[in-house]
Amino acid sequence: MKKTGAQILVDALQKEKVEVVFGYPGAQVIPIFDVLYDLENLRAMMDEGHLLDRLRKKELFFNDLPRRRAMEELLKKTGAQILVDALQKEGVEVIFGYPGGQVIPIFDALYDVTIPRVILVRHEQAAAHAADGYARATGRVGVCLATSGPGATNLVTGIATAYMDSIPMVAFTGQVPTPVLGSDAFQEADIAGITRSITKHNFLVKSVEEFPLVLKQAFYIARSGRPGPVLVDIPADVSRASLDNYEYPETVSLRSYKPKLIGHILQIKKAAAAIAAAKKPVIYAGGGVILSGAHRELRALAEKINAPVTLTLMGLGGFPGDHPLFIGMPGMHGSRAANAALQETDLIISIGARFDDRVTGNVDHFAQSAKIIHMDIDPSAISKIIKVDIPVVGDAKQILGELIKFVASRSPDEWNKRIDSLTAGGIFTYKPSESKTDIKPQSVIEALYKLTEGKAIVATEVGQHQMWTAQYYKFDEPRTFLSSGGLGTMGFGLPGAMGAAMSHPGKEVVVVAGDGSIQMNIQELATISLNRIPVKIVILNNGWLGMVRQWQDLFYSRRRSATCLRRKPEICGECGGVNGCKRAYVPDFIALAASYEISAFRAENAGEVEQVLRAGLAVDGPALMEFMVIEDENVFPMVPAGKPLDAIMLEG
Repeated sequence: MKKTGAQILVDALQKEKVEVVFGYPGAQVIPIFDVLYDLENLRAMMDEGHLLDRLRKKELFFNDLPRRRAMEELLKKTGAQILVDALQKEGVEVIFGYPGGQVIPIFDALYDVTIPRVILVRHEQAAAHAADGYARATGRVGVCLATSGPGATNLVTGIATAYMDSIPMVAFTGQVPTPVLGSDAFQEADIAGITRSITKHNFLVKSVEEFPLVLKQAFYIARSGRPGPVLVDIPADVSRASLDNYEYPETVSLRSYKPKLIGHILQIKKAAAAIAAAKKPVIYAGGGVILSGAHRELRALAEKINAPVTLTLMGLGGFPGDHPLFIGMPGMHGSRAANAALQETDLIISIGARFDDRVTGNVDHFAQSAKIIHMDIDPSAISKIIKVDIPVVGDAKQILGELIKFVASRSPDEWNKRIDSLTAGGIFTYKPSESKTDIKPQSVIEALYKLTEGKAIVATEVGQHQMWTAQYYKFDEPRTFLSSGGLGTMGFGLPGAMGAAMSHPGKEVVVVAGDGSIQMNIQELATISLNRIPVKIVILNNGWLGMVRQWQDLFYSRRRSATCLRRKPEICGECGGVNGCKRAYVPDFIALAASYEISAFRAENAGEVEQVLRAGLAVDGPALMEFMVIEDENVFPMVPAGKPLDAIMLEG
């Protein structure tokens, strides 16, 4: 073995059994002290990356062969260990998962580390939603893990939810060993094929040699450009196989994937010119503002040009909900002001929104007099639904930062007076209860907003309660409203809130749910109880699948088919509705919460609403609050499906 003079000296000292050297360093003996440093500090430095790097690059030599072999062994990792190392290097703090046969090696490797923390859910769908909620609340990549076959397929709804809302997530699934792939082995499912249309990209790992690069690519793809979920399918033999001289890639470059982040300056100048020429501009912003962190730039633009701002469901929090320029959500359950503004405007400034059908109504009658500027990081979203006049492809934060430089200040004018007339009396309003005891669901949301001072992270399930939350809780900050927008997934809210709470210790996290949707993933009460995840659960119990019941009442002659949640077919028959029903509700949410060792409270009349909210919010840990709201309350305003925004119904 070739040695330097310094190494020869140290070797001689060892062979002469010298136990201690007394000295003082200086320029000419630095090489000697360097070799001594490696020997004296080897044990303490075994885990330090720079020592491994020097060994890997053959910059470090040891004359002690057993010690050298021990160091080289550190560079050897199994696929499972490579995954854990990648999670740590990508900054993953928590992983939501459920074990099974093909992922035991991975869970075994996770057993040896404290970061990432593993949260054992009670159903794989909840793992995906929790990872999603974590990502929505932080902007970082959420991670979930499930075994092959049914474990993997149970993730599908959660992956699709994240895909529709452009949420960065990496889902890891176990798979049967590569030699038996395609043989219909026990718990085999082609999860890569199943999820191809609902992931931004997915991988089936064929060997441990390619695994480090696949992991780096997965996280890069998930978080870059227009974010989205990526699935990595890991056969069990890859998890168990060993890789010598393992090194996690520091960078990644994909030839066919180069997200465009910088908006074209000429297009930005065209947008500025259109804004200068407009008499009635409206800013229509969506989830892209939040994903890019462009909320400050959005506010600066709106205030500079004095344009009203309407936010999609996914955009709530991207502009302050109590700002005088805010006019509420647009679309099916949007405000009268927002819908009227979109129909009357001569210029729509669209930022990170995709002109969803729930926003536009009948596209042939949408904003017929308006020019449209569309800023989006995804070129495929431009003119996909609505033909636009000035496309600007790039990151919203960067584009807005440039656009602000080119637009002139605009003073309030007749257009602003028109908008003020539309919002006079409140953006959203409802009729107070005729009874002093009946609980209006909107009043619960208003009280929640008041008691949390608008500072909570609020997740929702999907249904009427979701719309009431969007209407009456004024979100002032981004990443504080978490809801399934594109897919409309009942069952997202509770695990989504769980993920958010894990990412923000000490922050108030509330999930608002209906009595139907809360039962979709109610088993996660065990997860929040055992892990003391301080999620506050607000259930608006009207005894129905409320949104479906509303459509049945408005469009199907009140034929309430399969929407009553108290119905027992053999005894109910014709009935007058829940308000006159003598049957007890199943389950008893208060008793159910108690069985999970969760504090629970119920309000049965309007006078108890604030009392119950105060009690639940004061609990140190998870709590459940149930509100027995009136049965027949509907969500208004409402634009019937397929109708233009002008056909808005302000009441039933």
